[in-house]
Amino acid sequence: MRLDYTKASPEAFRAMLALEKHLHAAFPGSLLHIIKLRVSQINGCAYCVDMHWKDARAAGGGGESEQRLYGLSAWRESPYYSDKERAALAWAESLTLIPVWHNSGAIAAADPIYAEVRKHFDDKQLADLTWAIAAINAWNRIAIGFRSEAGAYQPPKAPPPAP
Repeated sequence: MRLDYTKASPEAFRAMLALEKHLHAAFPGSLLHIIKLRVSQINGCAYCVDMHWKDARAAGGGGESEQRLYGLSAWRESPYYSDKERAALAWAESLTLIPVWHNSGAIAAADPIYAEVRKHFDDKQLADLTWAIAAINAWNRIAIGFRSEAGAYQPPKAPPPAP
């Protein structure tokens, strides 16, 4: 790693952690994990792909299946994602690939994608989903910029089940 950004700017790091805490409360299931993983794949962030793959596998309730994780880069052709997940993934890709859309002369968050995501998310949920997409894009840029090393991350241990 080039520098320890958590120590170089602890206030900004704490603000990002507060956003993460909010997002995990807003999306307690697997949706947040697959959004973070897909955006990290698009951005080519090895550290974040490693982290979010491991987090998705370790998530409560048995975690994500290997099949769903391996198929994520081809989610449009894979039958094991819900309509809600597909809408969220399309929204995430449209907001992550803004330069591609703009350079092609199109609008990044195309109206058909927005119309589909609105079928599945209310105002607060869509705002939170958009914050989640913005956050993982920021984390990807931090990890890539400071060369965070992939492979060593271990997900937090889940608490034991209640008796």
